[in-house]
Amino acid sequence: MADNEAILAASARFPKPADRTFQYGTAGFRMKATLLDSVVFRVGLLAALRSRKLNGQIIGVMITASHNPPDDNGVKLVDPMESWEAYGTTLANAPSDDKLLGAYENIIGECHIKLDTKANVVFARDTRASGPHLISILIEALKATNTDYTDYKLLTTPQLHYITRCLNTKGSPHEYGEPTEQGYYEKTASSLKAAMQGRQFSGSVTVDCANGVGGPKLRELMKHLPSASEGGLEINVVNDDVLKPERLNHQCGADFVKTNQRAPPSSHAAPMTRCASLDGDADRIIFYFNDADGTFRLLDGDRIATLAALFIGDLSRSAGLGEKLKVGVVQTAYANGASTAYVTQDLRLPVVCTATGVKHLHHAATKFDVGVYFEANGHGTVVFSDLALKRINKYAPQSPAQSSALDTLRALTALINQTVGDALSDLLLVEVILAHKGWGPKEWDLTYTDLPNRLVRVEVADRSIFKAVDAERRLESPPGVQAQIDAAVRKFKNGRSFARASGTEDAVRVYAEAATRSETEDLAQKVATIVRQAGG
Repeated sequence: MADNEAILAASARFPKPADRTFQYGTAGFRMKATLLDSVVFRVGLLAALRSRKLNGQIIGVMITASHNPPDDNGVKLVDPMESWEAYGTTLANAPSDDKLLGAYENIIGECHIKLDTKANVVFARDTRASGPHLISILIEALKATNTDYTDYKLLTTPQLHYITRCLNTKGSPHEYGEPTEQGYYEKTASSLKAAMQGRQFSGSVTVDCANGVGGPKLRELMKHLPSASEGGLEINVVNDDVLKPERLNHQCGADFVKTNQRAPPSSHAAPMTRCASLDGDADRIIFYFNDADGTFRLLDGDRIATLAALFIGDLSRSAGLGEKLKVGVVQTAYANGASTAYVTQDLRLPVVCTATGVKHLHHAATKFDVGVYFEANGHGTVVFSDLALKRINKYAPQSPAQSSALDTLRALTALINQTVGDALSDLLLVEVILAHKGWGPKEWDLTYTDLPNRLVRVEVADRSIFKAVDAERRLESPPGVQAQIDAAVRKFKNGRSFARASGTEDAVRVYAEAATRSETEDLAQKVATIVRQAGG
């Protein structure tokens, strides 16, 4: 049973900064690492309660700040429940140890938690220098609450999600895999081989690992894959220096490429070479290439989503399951308007738009038999419903062609990390599809023409005053700001723009698209000015 005295004694060592208000956002808690001590301790308390509420199910805790600068860090439960985000915010903001204990006991009462139920928590971290210190604080919370725990050391965020799912499904009809890092590599490697169906990869792919945890984990995965000389995929790894923490995300990584619309300076790939960039914890990936005349071409999350939807839709029909599997695509307001038109008009698949944040996309994706969801920033995956998996695994093919398509589809259900967006899994998914279709990056790029778009980060004094509605496509406050944005948009052909408060920092992100690059830039700056003036 959790010992209140132990909680109070431990909490006293990690006091909440008096001048700070914390908010559990789409990425959990994320800020300067020096501010996180009390927050991490309290998330440890929350994880223990969540596990007890679920009768001892394993809850994961990840210490990471993804694409943020090296001096930042963050903490997030792997079990993302919206109601529990509110509890996390409440615990994090308790002004004293006694108030914290009161809030803790309120959650126990509200949720009817039995404290004699054993709690189980697993956790891991990325490569940030502050990680070990924050892990030590998390452990203090778990000890104070009599919680069983396992430290998985350095992992990508998706690997911890995978292990958590495997542990919670072990021995059940929905067993997901071997709950170890090694099990992750072996499942990925075997399903890649099955998905390729003897096809050959064309050329190499250069992967920028953002000098984060994805670098060593990709190299470890590669040990389980056939080499290029054995007919496997040639992967050239760059930006995988994890010995110098200050290099994390510095002029590299998925966010750098997406925001700056150019390859990292350290990337020296030849024209027409496929390139990809991960983020700091390897849950996001975007692709890109320089065409023959040196023009940069971005293949972002929209492109990955449309490629996956195209291929899975084709496979379903070829396997004889076209009428039995409803495939749908889930996007956010950041999705390029041209990608939405391609899915609805060319692929003839339904599209749902949700608010930003994985939990919103993932929830919407589960409404389909096969739900493809990607944010434009490259974070996403494909989820197969239990009914879809049953149909795929039990269907008896009527011809050799159906059998081949069915085998590939079955392999994809294992290759794709369905627990969360996974840069390593998504990298291989894209490569499998390109190999099957015989495409290079140019052919992929030609599926539709993006409207020029621009993402601008505007620093503001208080991001909380910017409140969005309509899947975050419109602002309801500050008053009058949306009317100014609407007026600006009307001046541009194919114009679309919105402003959304960042979930991780005091900034507002402005997205704009229009018919030409210069008009897009002009619209983005006009809306950024509106936001800057409103934000003080």
